[in-house]
Amino acid sequence: MARGHRSAITGRYISRAAAARHPRTSVSESGSNRSSGTHHRSAISGRYISPAAAARHPNTSVTEKG
Repeated sequence: MARGHRSAITGRYISRAAAARHPRTSVSESGSNRSSGTHHRSAISGRYISPAAAARHPNTSVTEKG
């Protein structure tokens, strides 16, 4: 079960309904972040991306700080 949903554009928590309306710019979070360092993830694919790719696509990427 997902803990929450975040907007990739604003970084704020959003409702489940808002995440369903905007699937390309929202990220569903589950579990806790146990890693160290900073990682970038695509809101569209869910995969980790390079810092350069995150800089090119700021509205569809999420920065996770461990």
